[in-house]
Amino acid sequence: MKKLKKFLGIIWIAIGLTVGYFNIMIMGLPKLQSGKQEDLVFAIINLAILTPIVVGGLLTFGYYALSGDYKS
Repeated sequence: MKKLKKFLGIIWIAIGLTVGYFNIMIMGLPKLQSGKQEDLVFAIINLAILTPIVVGGLLTFGYYALSGDYKS
């Protein structure tokens, strides 16, 4: 069970990094550069609020799973 938790910790960290890249490069920066007001508001909310919360949560959860803090 410990090996599974450590493996899933690596998976959560990888998902966190992937979501961070996707939110910044695909959803955030192109919308910032489009020039439309609705895209600008979406990009600011996505980059300033959603990305740190989602990526931070996934990376923290993955770190704790990898370090063994979730003991049964």
